[in-house]
Amino acid sequence: MARPEPWQLVAANYPVSVVMQTRFQDIDPNRHLNNVAFAAMFENARVRLNRSLRPWADRPKNERSMVASVAINYLREGQYPDDVEVSSGVSKIGTSSYVIAQAMFQNGQCIATCDSVIVCRTDGEGQPLRPAVVDALEKMRTTG
Repeated sequence: MARPEPWQLVAANYPVSVVMQTRFQDIDPNRHLNNVAFAAMFENARVRLNRSLRPWADRPKNERSMVASVAINYLREGQYPDDVEVSSGVSKIGTSSYVIAQAMFQNGQCIATCDSVIVCRTDGEGQPLRPAVVDALEKMRTTG
């Protein structure tokens, strides 16, 4: 996997951040945060970003967004019980998909990055993003 770009390692480059508590059950036998915990925290922050972009009540009933791929770069060990901050934003907008870029920080250091491709589907088929969705995505752009 390619190393993250330098801009991805700076929390200020993301428009949205959420602080999350780590849990004892998140640690592995070496007392580090395990990969499942990383994935769950990225997922939670990704869902929060998606919900703020496109509230569920505002989208057509036949429209769905789905995760097409997720790539996580583990850069440093995470520690329990220290909180983490997950910063998120939209790094790319395509015709029918977009990329949510995220970074996880703990004690001032980036410990992981995540890129998720989100695809828009209407009636079970890939469809172009509606203009209102593109406008909302543009407002959540990363500055990298």
